[in-house]
Amino acid sequence: MNAPARSPLAPSAATPLPARTLRRVSELAEAGLVAADPALEAVAARYAVAVTPVLAGLIDPADAADPIARQFVPDARELETRPEEREDPIGDAAHSPVPGIVHRYPDRVLLKLVGVCAVYCRFCFRREMVGPGAESNLSDEALETALAYISARPEIWEVVLTGGDPFVASPRRLAGLMARLAAIPHVKVVRFHTRVPIAAPERVTGALVAALRAPGVTTYVAVHANHARELGAEARAALARLAEAGIALVGQSVLLAGVNDDAGTLAALFRALVECRVKPYYLHHPDLAPGTAHFRLTIQRGQELMAALRGRVSGLALPTYVLDIPGGHGKVPVGPSYLEPAPEGWHVTDYCGGVHAYGEGV
Repeated sequence: MNAPARSPLAPSAATPLPARTLRRVSELAEAGLVAADPALEAVAARYAVAVTPVLAGLIDPADAADPIARQFVPDARELETRPEEREDPIGDAAHSPVPGIVHRYPDRVLLKLVGVCAVYCRFCFRREMVGPGAESNLSDEALETALAYISARPEIWEVVLTGGDPFVASPRRLAGLMARLAAIPHVKVVRFHTRVPIAAPERVTGALVAALRAPGVTTYVAVHANHARELGAEARAALARLAEAGIALVGQSVLLAGVNDDAGTLAALFRALVECRVKPYYLHHPDLAPGTAHFRLTIQRGQELMAALRGRVSGLALPTYVLDIPGGHGKVPVGPSYLEPAPEGWHVTDYCGGVHAYGEGV
């Protein structure tokens, strides 16, 4: 397996935490995370910026290739848009029957409760839709319409809370929403997609954890992390609070050039998640969001990385490598194939590269 290109450990020199979330280029410059640059001001004017104290403290300002900084600190290359990039790269709008709802798959819907996040990833596929003042913040009236849509369709078994980041909503609002969803007989699973346990772990309070549970529904939390260094002591404690409350945890990661595009770094991330009782669920191929070409790599490279992990990392630590088909056609697995048709049935390749005949006998 490839050696890690970057250490999964925190920077050796302690970085003082800023007192508040950094939202302006001037604040990032004062913290030593960027140099003054008019191009960065243009990026910040187009795409929301927020680097929380915890994440700022993980960044090594002396490392120009720091994988945490690369994810959250604006880059002038974000102003470069390519022809293949789309404002809505996974086609949410094509499957949005009412505001706040995306109904792409028969048995589940996305419910976009809020349009803001604790932190803004520079590769976000919804970067054109989220940020302060985003129109996707649901009004009370729009939420009622969304809940009526869910209630009227008995095929909806799961509701996925996304946005924006639903964990920025108050515990009171989340508890009320959970009670409403639990009252719909056919809704059995509620899933939250969040960066908060990583980016702002102090928000994962007892009140928030309690708000995520309601009789009659099972709660899952999908945690987004892309590098083992994101799982510091505060993040691990926040994840423990969720796990110890009986909430099932799964992990979502994005395969990003310059962040985690080598087998050693991915192995460290996935093992760290499992140690935190988070099952790695999906490894996403990066989407065609505007200004994100510098994060993208080929699907072939992604397949090579997944093949390098197979057999060398516990199955518990292996997610499914997926591509969200542009235009709203859904996710498909795009990992390496280990089967080839053969006259006697199949040729099967093992994790060391050996090829073996397999006859099905049927």
